[in-house]
Amino acid sequence: MLTEPHMQRAFLTALCMGPLCALMGVFVTARRMAFFSDTISHGALAGVALGFWMGFADPTVPMIAFSLLVAGILVWLQENTELLSDTILAVVLSGSVALGIVILSSLKGYRGEIQSYLFGDILAIGWGDLKLALVLLLVVSLGLFVNLSRLTLVTAHPELAHSCGVPVRLLNYLFVVALTLVVTLSIRLLGIILVTSLLVIPPAASRSLSRNLRQQICYSVILGLVSSVGGVVGSYHFDAPCGPMIVLVCLGMFIGAFLIGRFKERIPS
Repeated sequence: MLTEPHMQRAFLTALCMGPLCALMGVFVTARRMAFFSDTISHGALAGVALGFWMGFADPTVPMIAFSLLVAGILVWLQENTELLSDTILAVVLSGSVALGIVILSSLKGYRGEIQSYLFGDILAIGWGDLKLALVLLLVVSLGLFVNLSRLTLVTAHPELAHSCGVPVRLLNYLFVVALTLVVTLSIRLLGIILVTSLLVIPPAASRSLSRNLRQQICYSVILGLVSSVGGVVGSYHFDAPCGPMIVLVCLGMFIGAFLIGRFKERIPS
């Protein structure tokens, strides 16, 4: 399997993005931003469509740029309007998807490429995607661990963090930018429709096994790694789309962690 170049790229990308998504997902779920990340991933569809419409052979740059624009619009609306967060997310998600569909309907000959972005395609992962994934893994992981205490305080008690001199607004902006980059660069592996699953399911599974934040981070990273690599391997052996296979492995890990957690609860201490 690993003698084939496209499988080498997919395997290495899974090694980078699986743990990174799971690590980010611990804070995404704690901050109730799962729908936020889902909106960004679906907004990327318009970025992909704009990239093809402008003649890009690889629409990664327009996709990232448009996703950052969507994230900026979401943050601005949340800070400057009285609309509820779920309302804002629904409006932006539906608007960006509609824009993407309208643009795609005017294009011809991109059906195969669009399907790979919707559901993930290990054949579409290039060495450039792998390099970006590796850089993002190093930068985001380092940033999270350096600011772990401050980010934890901001997540749990933003008012207390502000009174302690923590730059709450700056940390929130940086987190949104990092989340946007992680989501958009994971689309090649998972697809637009399923990318949020790797952010949500490993952290949710790790809650059944952990007793504190550090344990949850460790378990989540391990589950994210096993799920992403297992999904890539399963995709190769069963000739199935990469994204759905990763999600199915994630769900299997979630069920297993849930059962282990319930079993541990019944054991008298």
